[in-house]
Amino acid sequence: MQEKQPLNYTAGNERRLLPGRSNHAGNLSQSEKKLQEAICVLLVELCERFTFFGIVCNMILFCTVKLGYRNYQAAIVNMCFVGTSMLTPVLVGWLAEYLVGRIKLVCISMFLHFLGTALLPVVAFPFEDIYIDRRHILHTLTKREQKIVFYFALLTASLGIGGIRAIVCPLSAYNLEDCGPKELLSFFNWFYWLINLNSAVVFVSISYIQQSVARNLGFLIPFVSMLMAMITIHMVRGEMIYKPKTESSLLTTFGVIASALKMFCGRYRYFSGGVTNWLDHAKENYGGRYSETQVESTKSLARLFPLFAFQILYRTCIMQIPSGYYLQTMNSNLNFSGFVLPVAAMNVISIVPLLILVPILECINLHLFSSKDTGYSPTIYIVVGQLSAALSVMVAGFSEIHRKHFPQVEQTLSEEVLLVSSMPCFHLAPQYILLGVAEALVTPSCSLLSFWLVPERIRGISMHFLTLFNGAGCFMGAFFVQTAHAGTQGNWFPHLLHEGKLERFFFFLASLMMVNTLGFWAIAHRYNSLKQEYTNEFRGSLPEERLLKHEKAIKDYDSILESSPILSSMEKT
Repeated sequence: MQEKQPLNYTAGNERRLLPGRSNHAGNLSQSEKKLQEAICVLLVELCERFTFFGIVCNMILFCTVKLGYRNYQAAIVNMCFVGTSMLTPVLVGWLAEYLVGRIKLVCISMFLHFLGTALLPVVAFPFEDIYIDRRHILHTLTKREQKIVFYFALLTASLGIGGIRAIVCPLSAYNLEDCGPKELLSFFNWFYWLINLNSAVVFVSISYIQQSVARNLGFLIPFVSMLMAMITIHMVRGEMIYKPKTESSLLTTFGVIASALKMFCGRYRYFSGGVTNWLDHAKENYGGRYSETQVESTKSLARLFPLFAFQILYRTCIMQIPSGYYLQTMNSNLNFSGFVLPVAAMNVISIVPLLILVPILECINLHLFSSKDTGYSPTIYIVVGQLSAALSVMVAGFSEIHRKHFPQVEQTLSEEVLLVSSMPCFHLAPQYILLGVAEALVTPSCSLLSFWLVPERIRGISMHFLTLFNGAGCFMGAFFVQTAHAGTQGNWFPHLLHEGKLERFFFFLASLMMVNTLGFWAIAHRYNSLKQEYTNEFRGSLPEERLLKHEKAIKDYDSILESSPILSSMEKT
């Protein structure tokens, strides 16, 4: 069954080929169209990520040096922007289905993204350096006006990012319905490999431009990249924008949960004595208002909630790369043989392990999936990856102690002279590498479980929930930074790192992550058996699946009657 149709799908597409036209030609044009769609979607995805990483890569440096923010404030702004960019696709996807048409919403999203990426150079551009003549300054923005424009640009850009990810580049655009777990894991591995390769290019190029003499032109690069994405969408807008089926939605899922809670806790509780699962209270058979198919689908999704919940703290650790780790690097010696390294270029060290590990993991997965009796599940990857994240944050704490033992030197960043540790920034490489290993193991495996272990009709909803919990991890990181700064009067997340105890914040986060890893390890066995339970039991519990089995049984019975010699001789008599 086809899960989605292009927006320009009309009845004319269903007409048969006219006489004299070749079926081979039609198949060829269809295959070329699908190839074009896949290439265009991937190009738009890469362009969108290019703009996103271009905005994020030096935001802390810009906020602290140009806007005068404290370190903790800059870290909070960065994490909130990343979290908002993760949550807006879910919101925009809902708007596209119920309130605004998809084509109209695509145009709005393109405009918002264009507006946001165009306003950022207004904040970053050095107006005080532009003169009409030698004495007259053309224009100057006050700090307050800069902050207003900056926040408005971030908001509009995040809304535009949500529209692009939800409508133009949804996961369903890659035709994954007929893929097995082996093909899905391979897809997610190489998909995130391409995304990280793109981000590596961004961190090296844009971060250098933003930090060099022409640093303020760095925000123009996301603007140009967005123009490329808009041209790509304009060229193939009728072929690459799809409308998925609306059999299930986030509202339906939340409605099932709310209805079940109401029936379970309310005055109808005594009517449901034979209910085996609390979500069954939402079924029509027990006084609810949702069908058995909707409730059973929600039950399969609810079994993944522990998996999603254990990703929150993991995502908080990953968010240390553009926040805590960035501040450590910014306060270390960036001089390398007379060349000042861009701060964000250190992020490439966390990307290199992923680029190396993906081909190796592909070979391992090929061997594991070929052994049918092993009962392979990628949960072991998630456990090892989360352990690697915990070790990374712990190493960051020891690196911070080590960094303070070096004498301070002056270092110029964005024409601002800062007192930093003389420790070479490459001493921080182990913590970046460990987080890179964690990302290579956790993200593709978690995406596979979220996509594969639910019915086909709610796979998009399952990926939305995974995105929601990842976004929650970003906001939890911001909450931890705010709480640590306020609770310790700036000691655990100081503005001047050599005067505070940033290592205590890292040790606290590492201890929480270690507990989180042990907790997931304790429940990981559920997802080894969940796959077997879903394939053997859950599919057979849905009404349409039972109907298909019934029809198949009738056909088998008819074939037995026709092939049995005893019954055929009785019919002759």
